[in-house]
Amino acid sequence: MVTFLIAALIVFIFTTVLTIAGVGAAFILIPAFYWLGIPLREAMAVALLLNSISMIFASRTYVKYKLVVFKTAIPIIIIAVIFSPLGAYCSQFVNREVLLWLFIGFLIFAGSMMIFYRAKEREKPRTAKQELGYGMGVGVVAGYLGGLLGVGGGNFIVPVLVWLGFNAKKASGTTAFIVIFSSFAGFLGHASLGHINWQLLLFATIGSIGGAILGAHLMQAKLKSRQVKLIIGIVLYAIAVKMIWGLIG
Repeated sequence: MVTFLIAALIVFIFTTVLTIAGVGAAFILIPAFYWLGIPLREAMAVALLLNSISMIFASRTYVKYKLVVFKTAIPIIIIAVIFSPLGAYCSQFVNREVLLWLFIGFLIFAGSMMIFYRAKEREKPRTAKQELGYGMGVGVVAGYLGGLLGVGGGNFIVPVLVWLGFNAKKASGTTAFIVIFSSFAGFLGHASLGHINWQLLLFATIGSIGGAILGAHLMQAKLKSRQVKLIIGIVLYAIAVKMIWGLIG
C-alpha cells in the first residue's frame, strides 16, 4: 500500500510538470516504478496507459482554449502509426547505441533551441494545406524515428512544431493530443501479454489525473509562451540525461 501511495505522488509531480511541456511522463515513470520494486513489464504497461489518461484530461483544457491544431495533429497521428512499425523493423539493421547517441545529441540541440533561440512566430495564419503538409512531414519523422529508437515521438514533435512557427502553447497542446493515441497503441501491445498491475494502475491514475488537470491549468492560464518553451527545453535536457545514464550506467 505504501509503495502505491508513493507511486501516486511521483506520478502527480511529474505529470504536472510534463503536461505543461505536452509530453507524457512515461519515460520517467517507468524507471521510478521499477525502482519501487514494480516488475519492468508491468511498469511499462501502466506508465504508457497513464500517458494516455493524463493527456486525455489535459487535452480537454487544451481543446477548450483552442490550443490543439487538429489539422496538424490528425495527419501526424495517422502517418506516425504507419511509419512507426517501419522504424521498428529497420532498427534490427542498425547499431541502436549509435542511434541513441545521435538522438541524445538532437535532444540537447533541441533543448538549447527551446531555451536560448527566440524564433519569430508567424504573423499570418497557416493555410489548411500548410498545416496538412506540416502534419504529414512531422508524422513521418516522429513515427519512423520513434519506432527506430523505441522512444516517444512526442520528444520530436514539440520542438519541430515550435521551429515551424507554432506558438509554444499550441505546439505543447497539439503534441499532448497526439500522445493520447501513440501511448495507447504502445499500451495495447503490453496489455495483450497481460502485463497489468491493477493496484498500481488504480492509485497512479488518481495522481495522473490530478497532475494533468493542474499542469494543463498552469500551462493555459498561468504561464507565458516563453515560459512554456523554457519548461520544454528543460524536459528535453532531462530526457537526454536519462538516456545518457542508461547508456553509460
